[in-house]
Amino acid sequence: MILDYQIDEAFDGFSLRSFLKRQGLSTHLWRRLKHQGTLSVNGEPILRATLATLNAGDFLRCEIPEESAVEPQNIPLDVRYEDENLLVVNKPSHMLVHPIAKEQHGTLANAVAYYYETKKEPCVFHPTHRLDRNTTGLVLIAKQPHIQSLLTAKGGPRFHRTYLAITQGHFTEKEGAIDLPLRRKPTSFIEQEAHADGKPALTHYRVLKEADDVSLVELRPATGRTHQLRVHLAAVGHSILGDDLYGEKSALIDRQALHACRLDLVHPVTREPLTVEAPPPKDLEGVLEYFSLKEP
Repeated sequence: MILDYQIDEAFDGFSLRSFLKRQGLSTHLWRRLKHQGTLSVNGEPILRATLATLNAGDFLRCEIPEESAVEPQNIPLDVRYEDENLLVVNKPSHMLVHPIAKEQHGTLANAVAYYYETKKEPCVFHPTHRLDRNTTGLVLIAKQPHIQSLLTAKGGPRFHRTYLAITQGHFTEKEGAIDLPLRRKPTSFIEQEAHADGKPALTHYRVLKEADDVSLVELRPATGRTHQLRVHLAAVGHSILGDDLYGEKSALIDRQALHACRLDLVHPVTREPLTVEAPPPKDLEGVLEYFSLKEP
């Protein structure tokens, strides 16, 4: 990975480390750059990075070696947005985002690694958030680790996710927020629960349409806890259709009816607003049609 910077007046006299921190470089990346990478100013190598300072007009180049342990696999990839810094893909159901010890293949990371390889881009998989295996929709991926750091750092440019869910029952309040702390169940490695001793979690919701004993709900998580939307909805008596962990199975869909349909963010480099959308997949479309929940 190569990062190039032209130093402007605002950073005249800054230490190299302070400048790179302002650009979103994490402490981990700084250490990798200092010990394994190559640094130069105006074409001259920097030998003592910790002591180096920058002047207005300098041209700084940072070369950070990257290696990926993810095996590229030729898996179809639905790319919804791409530029030199970001990739947004629409993840299908029944797919992990990351490989795990017992499942090293068939993940979104494998698919993205192959995509980068075919484009001859020396990128490594840097997702900024995750989706559950059986949740579909948009995943925001940074092409460089410092972009990932910018997007996930406190006080950095924010990104907001919007989901569609088909839930059990009808809500008394058609718009509101679910503010319940969450923690992992002591008796489970996977299952979460609403509990006073948990971490703060907040979900905004809005009912879009109702039919029979189900609702089409728009969800906007303000936090990113594990299984947050699924647990929050179950906790208020409106579990997601087909969620066999926090609700019950459905003959209409073989997974939880949850889809990440929209992503809004301020681009970490251009600072321009960016919106990316993905329509519901076929299985969710089928349920929407069955209950006549499709919006006009």
